Amino acid sequence: MKKIVLFPFRGEALCFVHVMLNALDMQERGHDVHLVLEGASVTLVPELAAPGNAFHGLYVRLKASGVLDGACKACATKLGVADALRAEGITLIGSMSGHPAMGDYLDRGYEVITF
Repeated sequence: MKKIVLFPFRGEALCFVHVMLNALDMQERGHDVHLVLEGASVTLVPELAAPGNAFHGLYVRLKASGVLDGACKACATKLGVADALRAEGITLIGSMSGHPAMGDYLDRGYEVITF
């Protein structure tokens, strides 16, 4: 079993679909996988949370899987989606000057993959 944390930064839905698919696939393979939304990727949550969104079902599966650790507090605030993330039950993480610290995961033996 590998320990992996995915940090998507891009706000492009099709890129994030691949992040979600890979996170779920890694979990199904028995890996200890986590996902932390960073940068512009935080803006995708309101879109994906809408039931009419083409990727809503995948987003719901991701949330139910437990791999989504949270999102960048600073980016969510700056980009105006902090309330939407909280409404979705997504934890805002900001231990490093308002941002999630990759070092926290490295210290626990996780491999960090960025998108």
